[in-house]
Amino acid sequence: MYRQTIQRLAIGLSFAAGVLLGQATQEKAPAFEVATIRPAPSIMEIVQQLQSGKAKIGMTVDGARVDMGFQGLNDLIRIAYKVKPYQIQGPDWMGQQRFEIQAKIPDGVSQDLVPEMLQSLLADRFKMTFHREKKELPVYALIVAKGGPKLTEADPGPEAPLPDTPGAASMSIGTENGPMKIVQDGKGGSIMQGGQFSGTLRTSVSQTGIHLDISKAKISEMVDLLSGLVDKPVLDMTDLKGAYKVTMDLPMEDVVLIAQRNAAQLGLQLPTPPQAPGANPADLASTPGGSAIFQAVEKMGLKLESRKAPVDIIVVDHLEKTPTDN
Repeated sequence: MYRQTIQRLAIGLSFAAGVLLGQATQEKAPAFEVATIRPAPSIMEIVQQLQSGKAKIGMTVDGARVDMGFQGLNDLIRIAYKVKPYQIQGPDWMGQQRFEIQAKIPDGVSQDLVPEMLQSLLADRFKMTFHREKKELPVYALIVAKGGPKLTEADPGPEAPLPDTPGAASMSIGTENGPMKIVQDGKGGSIMQGGQFSGTLRTSVSQTGIHLDISKAKISEMVDLLSGLVDKPVLDMTDLKGAYKVTMDLPMEDVVLIAQRNAAQLGLQLPTPPQAPGANPADLASTPGGSAIFQAVEKMGLKLESRKAPVDIIVVDHLEKTPTDN
């Protein structure tokens, strides 16, 4: 009798565990209560809106409302799975097809779950399927040079907010790290604050190129900035933990190469400017992104070293160009 009782109890517990496991596996992932997806304006319309300070770009979360403007599917995947752009492998058109999305977070659900809700949106509305791989990729390792770092520690205090200068064009771009305010200086340069930056980024433009001045940048922010300036992903291998002042000069040749590469990701082709006297296109092509960037990094006591490194990759197996109806 005792043995039979134990057997029945074991069977009952196993059955209950199976039911609970089934409930757990069937539990739905977080999803937006409602989401409207529309094609974004053309790039030319966006440029006009930028000039008037009315462009809607990036992601803004205000209470239960999520507003995303001019986002490619590659942007949505990056935000949803919290990865860098180079960690996504899929069709080229992912960055060329752009959308505006307005969505509502369900009552009682935290804003922190927006990435998970985007995952559900990609699966439900764009029928996305994917798998993960670890691949050896060509990268630049950001390392400390032999003489040691030559970085200046940034002021640890909070940044003074940007003033609202009368007559100056300004706008706010939503990012997954919060809003980024951009104020134009009327001379082609700008001042940026917020978003991915710990400090304030100032740019000034001249006939010879662009000067960057960042009041405070963590190494992770420097890596993200450099990844957008050179032809390979940049990985931090410095072990530096502080925040530093950063200055950098980009010759116009480098600026043109960077602009052409970014335009190509949007499916655009910029005209090639007249060749400067003495310039050698072959030299520029052999060092994509321009040697000046590498020299600027070396002045900081750092170095960009070409390597291969294992990187976790999201491989898109299937993705629809057009979402299902709203």
